[in-house]
Amino acid sequence: MVRILIAVVVLLVLASQSAYITNPGQQALVLELGNPVRIVREPGLYFKYPFIQEVLVFDKRVLVADSRPSEYMTLDKKRLMVDTVARWKIEDPQIFFQAVRNTSGAVYRLNDIISARLRQDIASHNFIDFIRERREGIMEQVTLGARKAVKPFGIEVIDVRIKRVDLPEEVQKSVFARMIAERERIAKRYRAEGDEKGREIKAAANKEKEIILAEAYRQSEVLRGDGDAEATAIYAAAYNENEEFFSFLRHLEVYRKVFATDTTILLRPDSYFLRFLESPEAKSRHPRTVPGQQERK
Repeated sequence: MVRILIAVVVLLVLASQSAYITNPGQQALVLELGNPVRIVREPGLYFKYPFIQEVLVFDKRVLVADSRPSEYMTLDKKRLMVDTVARWKIEDPQIFFQAVRNTSGAVYRLNDIISARLRQDIASHNFIDFIRERREGIMEQVTLGARKAVKPFGIEVIDVRIKRVDLPEEVQKSVFARMIAERERIAKRYRAEGDEKGREIKAAANKEKEIILAEAYRQSEVLRGDGDAEATAIYAAAYNENEEFFSFLRHLEVYRKVFATDTTILLRPDSYFLRFLESPEAKSRHPRTVPGQQERK
């Protein structure tokens, strides 16, 4: 019974050491005493010689190599901080294992190659070309160069892209300072133009006001003159209709103005000025004169 159990355990151990499974998206490299003997690219259940063969599983999907931002110099001596990302996959597991061993080693070598290629291409272009017009073309050249350089490692580079482009921190500060100064200069110019325009509008408004006031004054004088003329005509017509009543009204107005003050006035009893304060018989003794006319002795 014990021998049967031992035999079963041994068979289980041998089976576990002999069978292996590759999942979809994986590929395997079988090593025999450290030397590659077979590549398995399709998923499924496979067997190997126990203890003398070893299986290394690699990813068959597209992988990402994310590098750290690095400083580069353009043709016109401008410094840039560029952060890149590359998509790649393992093309030949055997060559990949012999060249870089594992994914970490592959990413390290790939980032070095991309950085060197990118440094070379950026150094042959001006700052404005890399930022605007020729950026896509430069990255295509970097991708082709990196793809050719890593082919001996069993790696295929799909593409290389730029995640971010920045200026070095000290350069950013100077650029921001220049931007602030430029914006302040533009703001001052706009304020000066606004003040000048405001003064022009105020001057035009004041001129228009003076014109309107002058025209209104002219019209008021015309109307006042017409009114005075009409009033004079009415007074004259009224005076011609009843001279005695008109003279009486005028004297009453004069009395109200003169006697309303504290001034002492000395007049002769038979003065024409006092004729309407006397009896009707006394008024007949005074000749008719225009009110305010000096009495003749």
